Amino acid sequence: MAPTSTPFPIDEQLLNALHDVNDPELPVDIVDLGLVYGVWREGRTTQVRITFTAMGCPCLDFLLQDVRERLMREPDIDDVQIEVVWDPPWTKARLTERGRDLLISWGVSV
Repeated sequence: MAPTSTPFPIDEQLLNALHDVNDPELPVDIVDLGLVYGVWREGRTTQVRITFTAMGCPCLDFLLQDVRERLMREPDIDDVQIEVVWDPPWTKARLTERGRDLLISWGVSV
């Protein structure tokens, strides 16, 4: 279940692993928030393209560390390279149906 309109490759196994990384401010993981624009393997290295809901996100460093730590637990991964991208910009349209439902259940307007 890749986020909509992703311009980068998606490895479903790695994407599924990133469901374990939750946004520290919202009760939703980063995949269902639509923050993952791409995740794939290049040999034993995982490449990740990720965005945030805002450029001044105070949790940016925490989330990047959580992404790195989670992907390093995957078999045959020795390195994780993360690029923060701002184009295309994140919008609530990137939420998955599950992400939208979770936010609504917590009273967050989407």
